[in-house]
Amino acid sequence: MANLDPIFGIHAEAMSVQRKRMEVLSANIANADTPGFHARDVDFASTLASVIKSDSQGATRTLSTDPRHIPMNLNPAGDGSRLAYRVSMQPSVDGNTVDVQIEQAKFAEAALHYQASLQFADGRIRGLMTAITGQ
Repeated sequence: MANLDPIFGIHAEAMSVQRKRMEVLSANIANADTPGFHARDVDFASTLASVIKSDSQGATRTLSTDPRHIPMNLNPAGDGSRLAYRVSMQPSVDGNTVDVQIEQAKFAEAALHYQASLQFADGRIRGLMTAITGQ
């Protein structure tokens, strides 16, 4: 994928991070009725920053976040994803912090961002195909 970075830019890595975020959000929705389950989310900015090491000229890319944000816990899977526990607006008696409506809204937002990056990549591929075929 490093060879395609000049073509796709940040979108290839962004799609990978958004896919991971959608997996975490879908796990939250699936465990909405599990006692003691705590909702989590991927910190998109720090995860994307850890995925992107440098651009094609060797310059380091950095993404920053507000220093007042809550520190994130590393994913136990060790894949570099930063997971944070979501603070519940209305925790349940059994200790579950999943709010299905919030999780569905976050999932829809992540899917929209994924689709935007996918459409950008598709446009780049179509442009390259047009340049190659000359049509």
